[in-house]
Amino acid sequence: MAAAVASDAKLEKLRPAVASLDQISENEKTGFINLVSRYLSGEADQIEWSKIQTPTDEVVVPYDTLAPAPEDLEATKKLLDKLVVLKLNGGLGTTMGCTGPKSVIEVRNGFTFLDLIVIQIESLNKKYGCNVPLLLMNSFNTHEDTQKIVEKYSNSNIEIHTFNQSQYPRIVVEDFSPLPSKGVAGKDGWYPPGHGDVFPALTNSGKLDAMLSKGKEYVFVANSDNLGAVVDLKILNHLINNQNEYCMEVTPKTLADVKGGTLISYEGRVQLLEIAQVPDEHVSEFKSIEKFKIFNTNNLWVNLKAIKRLVEADALKMEIIPNPKEVEGIKVLQLETAAGAAIRFFDNAIGSNVPRSRFLPVKATSDLLLVQSDLYTLVDGFVIRNPARTNPANPSVELGPEFKKVGNFLSRFKSIPSIVELDSLKVSGDVWFGAGIILKGKVTITAKAGKLEIPDGAVIENKVDKFQTSI
Repeated sequence: MAAAVASDAKLEKLRPAVASLDQISENEKTGFINLVSRYLSGEADQIEWSKIQTPTDEVVVPYDTLAPAPEDLEATKKLLDKLVVLKLNGGLGTTMGCTGPKSVIEVRNGFTFLDLIVIQIESLNKKYGCNVPLLLMNSFNTHEDTQKIVEKYSNSNIEIHTFNQSQYPRIVVEDFSPLPSKGVAGKDGWYPPGHGDVFPALTNSGKLDAMLSKGKEYVFVANSDNLGAVVDLKILNHLINNQNEYCMEVTPKTLADVKGGTLISYEGRVQLLEIAQVPDEHVSEFKSIEKFKIFNTNNLWVNLKAIKRLVEADALKMEIIPNPKEVEGIKVLQLETAAGAAIRFFDNAIGSNVPRSRFLPVKATSDLLLVQSDLYTLVDGFVIRNPARTNPANPSVELGPEFKKVGNFLSRFKSIPSIVELDSLKVSGDVWFGAGIILKGKVTITAKAGKLEIPDGAVIENKVDKFQTSI
């Protein structure tokens, strides 16, 4: 009882402070207060471990059992004319040492993530005579830069729309007041509340109604840095034919993905299970790739009318992810949600167990090394895997802090080594790579003292600490 009274007092104090913030809309104020209210009420659907069931193939449909997409050009055009592509574009490239939106980092052959996305959709529109629009959901961090960047596509055969996800005030932990009210000016007082906000933001921006008025039925949502997240006709065809309101693409877990959210069947519905929801005594079981064999790629296909229905009914109450931070020495709290957690609110929702090739995120320069190497080629904006690579898994790559920033990474390679036959690479110290280097098997390179230069044309195979001396 006392806890409930304390929660009510916090909320009553917060309401007028939020109401006085003139930087955000009434919709954003309402959405924020609702999120905080849910958080303070302690509402959390506890998972009863014994009720968790492994989803059947009807719930998580194997990709290879999906019917082939129509081969007829006109039928394919009709299919694609029902589709909108939405890329989550709110992230900055700060972890890789870049300023501005992450989507404008150069990935391959001088093309950025955004360039490749535009080229892909343009080639679809040209090939089938369809009109698949591209929507970019920005955050207040990426909005201005993205607006300037999309101008260069003004002559493209593609309709590009941008809209902003919500902007919420960070909460001061000490007294539960909004951080901007404490005189913290600029962007530091605010945060974007996670990609679960895509559904209300799409609605509040007017973009949802605009797409519905053009006869669009489905939106394909994906992270802008996932190079494998391309339009898939088989999945779209399946959803339309089976009237599935929501589909999450999942793919088999490897040991690198053990913390990723997974799909379960729970009380008759399909549901996303995240590691944060798992009781401590079951965490090792959750991480096992024997019991929980798949994880969420965050490639999501969602029916637009269903989004409208659920947002208007305020029915999308996804699990809240508390994210503590510190700003100018002040402890603050961000409350966020994830789009994948919405699966349980949609009718006839499914997963699809897709090939690993549809999950190719670039989160760090070690990922950039993979996509810039001879493991891949570029065709019509699509990153295609080299068939000469017989191992279905990519090599594991660990680069030291000297390679963390994109600029430093690029300067340390005269050219990206050949890694088609590489199993693993670990580089530490002040290492510089010459041109035309070939890496095979398991390779560890350590510069123990000073600068180490790997000569042009070197072939390194199954070597540990091959070059230990300073050159």
